[in-house]
Amino acid sequence: MKIVSYNINGIRAAINKGLLDYLKNENADVVCFQELKANPEQFNVADFEALGYHCHWFPAEKKGYSGVGLLSKTKPNAVVQGCGHPLYDSEGRMLRADFDDISVISAYFPSGTTGDVRQDIKYEFLDFVYDYIKNLRKEIPNLVLCGDYNIANNDIDIHNPKGNKNNSGFLPEEREWLTKFFESGMVDTFRHVNPDTQKYSWWSFRANARANNKGWRIDYNAVSEPLLPRVKDAYIDNEAVHSDHCPIGLLLD
Repeated sequence: MKIVSYNINGIRAAINKGLLDYLKNENADVVCFQELKANPEQFNVADFEALGYHCHWFPAEKKGYSGVGLLSKTKPNAVVQGCGHPLYDSEGRMLRADFDDISVISAYFPSGTTGDVRQDIKYEFLDFVYDYIKNLRKEIPNLVLCGDYNIANNDIDIHNPKGNKNNSGFLPEEREWLTKFFESGMVDTFRHVNPDTQKYSWWSFRANARANNKGWRIDYNAVSEPLLPRVKDAYIDNEAVHSDHCPIGLLLD
């Protein structure tokens, strides 16, 4: 089972940059999108269906903002939009598909880069998600949480740890939360498979950051511990350039 997670930073723009060809060549079983920035009526859903996918979308209420999607070659047994929290659900931040022996979530964590108010919302979201995933795992032991967490965990996950220590996405409180999350029974699959590899999944549009590889690893495919023996590979595809992020992949038995 190949799972790909991709913050596409606007699905219409990504389509114009060759997203459909990428999906055809990648041939993933499950694709998790973040930052749709569009409603399904604003792009051709049939183009994704033509690739063999069952398509599910959960856009934000605010136009041109946030939103997640989940595509799968196998029809899910059930699809759950949202996490039951009015604010986060209005922003289209979580979408879950349940299959026979596994459930996959596409999640888009808030960014705190626009100021203190959004940073506070981010901290509240983190506290909520910690408990939400902990409780969900009691019901669904085999869980994959894919998405843009908007946090780089350790120094190896960011190009300039000292210079970014006071920036949202690498604040001590955020990093402590992510470490706690990964110690709670969810595993960072890329770091599990590649303990010493320094690769990034996001680059600022400023200062030619991507060309100079001055990036952050803020996108994760995390699995619950019962799934760990089934993890065969986890990778970051730096060659895909449809967004300011790049896709991250996971192979499961």
